[in-house]
Amino acid sequence: MTDLAKLTDALLDAARKAGAETADAIATEGTSVSINVLNGALEQAERSEGIDIGLRVLIGQQQACVSASDINPDTITTMAERAVAMARLAPEDPHIGLADPSQLARDWDIAAFELAETAPEPTPQELQTAALSAEAAALAHDGISKIDAASAGYSRNAVHIAATNGFSGGYARTSHGVSCVAITGSGTDMERDYFGDGRIHHSDLLDPSEIGRIAAERTLARRGARKPPTGTFPVLYDERISSGLIGHLLSAANGASVARGGSWLQGKLGTQVLPSDLSVFENPHRPRAQGSKPFDAEGLATRPRLIVENGMLMGWTLDLATARKLGMESTASAARGTSAPPSPSTGNIALTESEQSREDLLADMGTGLLVTSLIGSSINPTTGDYSRGASGFWVENGEITYPVNECTIAGNLNDMLRNVRPANDARAHLSRVIPSLLVESLTIAGA
Repeated sequence: MTDLAKLTDALLDAARKAGAETADAIATEGTSVSINVLNGALEQAERSEGIDIGLRVLIGQQQACVSASDINPDTITTMAERAVAMARLAPEDPHIGLADPSQLARDWDIAAFELAETAPEPTPQELQTAALSAEAAALAHDGISKIDAASAGYSRNAVHIAATNGFSGGYARTSHGVSCVAITGSGTDMERDYFGDGRIHHSDLLDPSEIGRIAAERTLARRGARKPPTGTFPVLYDERISSGLIGHLLSAANGASVARGGSWLQGKLGTQVLPSDLSVFENPHRPRAQGSKPFDAEGLATRPRLIVENGMLMGWTLDLATARKLGMESTASAARGTSAPPSPSTGNIALTESEQSREDLLADMGTGLLVTSLIGSSINPTTGDYSRGASGFWVENGEITYPVNECTIAGNLNDMLRNVRPANDARAHLSRVIPSLLVESLTIAGA
């Protein structure tokens, strides 16, 4: 592996020589392998490796970002010179600037996060065997006409961030995944569904045959799908897609949206946005979770925090610049790539679960729609007006009666979230631990 710390040091040295007053740098190195199979044979194999570097320079209250995938010293020198020239022409922003040294993370224990396993990367043959196992398990079910895709993959990515305020830190992250998409029927009667699993450590990954089995069972349940009736009904968001609903809340609570005046949560800080028994908790320190990290992209120490407590919106998600603009303190939520400055983003999120199962919520809803897939999106970020294409299952008297497709669900996020009810079926290993969610009333446009 490349010494990413030396790369970021070289970028900072070049920035100083080019005339930057302050600067920060990021270097990433990644390896990924993916295998796709079809009809019991290898269909496609891909491997990619690469290094990317990024540099942000600041001159007074002006800044510029440049990036490259070439780590030649001459390239680094040219990058710095161009970044400084660009910064001198950039408009002034009174809110930009590096963290004060007193704010920086120190003495973190990266091993406690368990973000990267030390085992050798899987061979292409091992990945192919896993994908073939998932495909075979799905095809073993009567009624599965073919497999649209069966794949297995692995990646390892490392990142190092450094700045002229003295911060320097990095870590690596691994990922294993297997997925399967199955098809039943043909022509206009064709239906498909999927299942996949992704983990940081291979030992945590579900058996590929189990992944294929679930994909097949989900697909077979969709045979004979038709449009649901039109009207106003309760809607239950299945656990596999419910995180998107809470994701709309997180997006509206993002400091960048609030600072632009483009959030439907504008002016709602300290007010009720969820039922009083629900909270939204961010924990960037969970072991073996994809959203975990010891520090953010500006070198600030990450920490657990309540975004919503007992239904009340407690704060925005902030990096340094948006915090300064709003007159607040950063929540250590900065994220960045190599070609742009930091921006606020959330990581591991958990919503309070109830003692009720998904089946309990189905019984409570009586007649309505169980949504298992969402298609497209029409969300007004300022008003919270919500409309999405959906498919899933129609429920009568608390029981699933038939699969549905080609329908639209609509409402307003303010009303939807204030009356939402959770189940207890969230998957604890995911970055977003969100159970199935029942919304009491949405408009459904179907047949």
